[in-house]
Amino acid sequence: VQLQASGGGLVQAGGSLRLSCSASGRHFSNYAMGWFRQAPGKERDFVAAISSSGVIVHYAASVKGRFDISRDNAKNTVYLQMNSLTPLDTAVYYCAAEDATYDGDTYYSETTDQYDHWGQGTQVTVSS
Repeated sequence: VQLQASGGGLVQAGGSLRLSCSASGRHFSNYAMGWFRQAPGKERDFVAAISSSGVIVHYAASVKGRFDISRDNAKNTVYLQMNSLTPLDTAVYYCAAEDATYDGDTYYSETTDQYDHWGQGTQVTVSS
């Protein structure tokens, strides 16, 4: 599966953005999906994950209550709604996919090593 992230941009603190990640290829509904972010000079960190069915979602503590991950399997797309943004959210955001065919539709992961496919990243910049 190939992933294409979009929706990044420049926003003021307190604002919102919605990221999208479109997948090409077959069997998107078998993939657990995740969002990660990487700030300059830092490691790539987990942000949010969603199981293949969409039933299970999981967030990093730093974004819980502000970000919302969702997916539309009919459109082969996963979303990240980001609210109450702060300058600390500034980073390149990446979507990732992991084949969860044999893991069940409630499986998710917050570990970068588990993901098989990565998008190119989209820049999010939050000004103070």
